[in-house]
Amino acid sequence: MPADTPSTAAASPFDAHESAVRSYCRSFPALFTRAKGSRLHAADSRSWIDFFAGAGTLNYGHNPEFIKRRLVEYLEADGISHALDLHTAAKAAFIETFVARVLAPRGLDYRLQFTGPTGANAVEAALKLARRVTGRSGVFAFTGAYHGLSLGALAVTANRAKRAAAGTALGDATFVPYPDGRLPAEQTLAWIERLFSDGHSGVELPAAVIVETVQAEGGIHVAPADWLAALQALCRRHGVLLIVDDIQVGCWRSGGFFSFERAGLAPDLVVLSKAIGGYGLPMSLLLIRPELDRWAPGEHTGTFRGNQLAFVAGAAALEHATDTGLEAEVRRKGERVAARLARIAALDTRLAVRGLGLVWGLDCSALGDGFAERLSARCFELGLLAETAGRRDTVLKFLPPLTTPDDELDAGFDLVARALGDLLRG
Repeated sequence: MPADTPSTAAASPFDAHESAVRSYCRSFPALFTRAKGSRLHAADSRSWIDFFAGAGTLNYGHNPEFIKRRLVEYLEADGISHALDLHTAAKAAFIETFVARVLAPRGLDYRLQFTGPTGANAVEAALKLARRVTGRSGVFAFTGAYHGLSLGALAVTANRAKRAAAGTALGDATFVPYPDGRLPAEQTLAWIERLFSDGHSGVELPAAVIVETVQAEGGIHVAPADWLAALQALCRRHGVLLIVDDIQVGCWRSGGFFSFERAGLAPDLVVLSKAIGGYGLPMSLLLIRPELDRWAPGEHTGTFRGNQLAFVAGAAALEHATDTGLEAEVRRKGERVAARLARIAALDTRLAVRGLGLVWGLDCSALGDGFAERLSARCFELGLLAETAGRRDTVLKFLPPLTTPDDELDAGFDLVARALGDLLRG
């Protein structure tokens, strides 16, 4: 990881006073001052095409006008800014918009639980509720999984280094293979079936299985649709709840609003965060099948479980996305990106490409540890933000705003091709 070397003297307060835990600023050392659309700008007049998008938070780009206007109007009218879980007009409008524009067209029926503002807190709520409903404590998770870094979410996160930071035992999780190519997909399901069915497996029947339909932090591994459908059927046969973590790849990122639409799923619990806040504003949401909503009042609470500005921005984003046909645009752009990445990967036969919609990865693992990180650094030097992901950070991950124009998508991948050529030439 590059040294923490801020680009201007004005950045010195970070070195002097900010905790060593900071990370992204080490990979992207600049003093950012403004952003618009799919571009970021720094104090020294440099600018970058953004294929990072706040780690998937800024699906609608930076400062989109259709949301900004709504926020400004709300603030100028002295709209409520903080309300815990009180009834507010902003919350009512968000709920009504979400139900009408997302759930009803898909024939889905969920209760909405507004958790603390982080995705990890919504994961915590999902795990707690699954245990409360089933009376069982265990959870099955997958190799390569990432669900957050608070203790419950961390227990179902696979990365050893991140788990070690807990400094304590992380229990009640059993990890099983994800269909990432290391084993045939059908064998991973047979593994789970055996553990569920065999009274001598040594593993108790769990409360839930938690899954990402696309492992983004795990290296852009896309679970097959038939595998996902079979996993849901397996869980239902055994009375195990299925939790889908759609924090990073939901909100149209993978094509449909939910990443599991391609598999025809109706999960028991769904976790949303990141882009659901519309403008980069923090909000997290747990969707609960109505018969599973067995919380006692206040049983999962938090001071910031009702971000009013995020309700306003989130409702505006849903309206705009459905009115402008964003879903079809993401699929069209996804095909464009796939074709472009195939040409880039042809520069070296050791490269591999994975993804769908507008979440993609260039797997550089066969070129050795550190190559993808050097590629990310070179992209940054040339004017593109793209982070690494996967085991040993060997995948360059692309999460452009869903609203990125075609010419900026092309320009961004031109920079990737140029950076890759520079490294391959040595």
